[in-house]
Amino acid sequence: MHLFDLIVFAAALALAAASPGPSVIAVIARTLVRGREGSAPLVAGIVLGDMVWLTAAALGLAALAVALGSLFVLVRLTAAAYLAYLAWKLWTAPAHTIQAAEIRESDSAPGLFLTGLGMTLGNPKAMAFYLALLPSIIDLNQISALGFAELYAVIAVVLTLVFASYVTLAHKARHLAGSTRGIRLINRACGTAMAGAAVLVATK
Repeated sequence: MHLFDLIVFAAALALAAASPGPSVIAVIARTLVRGREGSAPLVAGIVLGDMVWLTAAALGLAALAVALGSLFVLVRLTAAAYLAYLAWKLWTAPAHTIQAAEIRESDSAPGLFLTGLGMTLGNPKAMAFYLALLPSIIDLNQISALGFAELYAVIAVVLTLVFASYVTLAHKARHLAGSTRGIRLINRACGTAMAGAAVLVATK
């Protein structure tokens, strides 16, 4: 692929990924409470979801995506249910500093990965980006296997950088509250944000 096309794709993807939405809310909220631990599988699920949508666009599966609308609704509702579960855990979490061992045991990596994947597969914004907007940026019918590999690499790099930035900022903000009251407020604020993300995922 031409370098210019890759730059345009990367810029459009970065803007779409950085815009506030359920994925951004989920990543920030979880990092504020649990720290960086567990953010990797959540982001990995989001990245894989984008790659699935790119593959769908490349194979001309727009009609199939519409036909399988009920399946994507089920995926979206499953992700929303897990986000709601995480929101409940945040609201009921004890107001004390979370130790490393507790962080590792708090949420399962597979569950977080599947949540990230489910949020993306059931996200109308991702569907619109890859099945509607992307073909206007890049002629998918003229791309070689190497070209698709380059697009997958751009997705992995751009999304990782965007969400890593959110994780870093949230992790730094997490250390601003050292009191029990501050931690409780963070837990409940993030629980509310996570619940809001669950509602957004379920109703979009």
